[in-house]
Amino acid sequence: MAEEKKKLISVVIPTYNEEDNVIPMTEAVTKIFEEQLPAYDYEIIYIDNHSKDRTRILLRNLCSGDRHIKAIFNARNFGQMRSPVHGLRQAYGDCVIRLTADFQDPPELIPTLVKEWEDGNKIVIGIKNKTEEGRVMAWVRRQYYKLLRKITDIGHIENFTGFGLYDKAFVDVIRKIHDPMPYLRGMIAELGFDYKTVLYDRPNRRAGKSKNNFYTLYDYAMVGITSYSKVVLRLATFIGFFIGMISMLVALVYLILKLIHWNWFHAGIAPLVIGQFFLGGVELFFIGLMGEYILSINTRVLGRPLVVEEERLNFGDDTPVMD
Repeated sequence: MAEEKKKLISVVIPTYNEEDNVIPMTEAVTKIFEEQLPAYDYEIIYIDNHSKDRTRILLRNLCSGDRHIKAIFNARNFGQMRSPVHGLRQAYGDCVIRLTADFQDPPELIPTLVKEWEDGNKIVIGIKNKTEEGRVMAWVRRQYYKLLRKITDIGHIENFTGFGLYDKAFVDVIRKIHDPMPYLRGMIAELGFDYKTVLYDRPNRRAGKSKNNFYTLYDYAMVGITSYSKVVLRLATFIGFFIGMISMLVALVYLILKLIHWNWFHAGIAPLVIGQFFLGGVELFFIGLMGEYILSINTRVLGRPLVVEEERLNFGDDTPVMD
């Protein structure tokens, strides 16, 4: 009797300047599969976003010594939104697990994710139960998720960073979506796949510095809003109508007061100055929001590839390349 073919699990790990983490992460994932999940075949796919340190050198060494390890080198840094989704699309295992290289997504949860998958869950996602980030940032995140729930038509997943397991059926759908600004959290909620959640405590980075800053977090937040919300633009119409009605009412009151008290009622220029600055602020706010929507539309209409690859390591010639 022919030996039954093992199921293949792909582990996708995005990297950018992670020279202190790639070797320990590889050892941790390899140990888990060899000791706890020997019934499965596995591959570890690193997608490097044009690191400036020794990350690529270390990945080359890892790939040369183990057939399970593969690497994709991007031609430049395409951002932490696009590169991980591209890596997801290059994985052809029976399921795909996405991890971060800094151990903030604990690899120890891989057996739990696989068990939930074998129980019939197409998507198993990790939800941060506790995080060691500052109170201010945690509060900002909570307010952002509350805002998304109110202004979008889909149920966004709170405290979800992308860490989880995705069945090949879901990954096949992701491959068909040609979006140069993919918002994975929204895709999971939008595409209709049921998902199972696994709670975990998110630790600090094992080594290295976080690549997030105000600009990257703002960019990610705006993609979530502009991709799934119509309310913000319509809000401009409602606020404009409301301000117009208030302005007409105030003008009518001033006219009546002037007619009744013609000699001593002087409106002055203060109301005009205050009203001008108020309306100017409202206009600039919504012009900025409209610019974000136009930028989002422009990026999608151009149809540029998700990333441009510079090199692949340990991928067979028969492995298709998804743009």
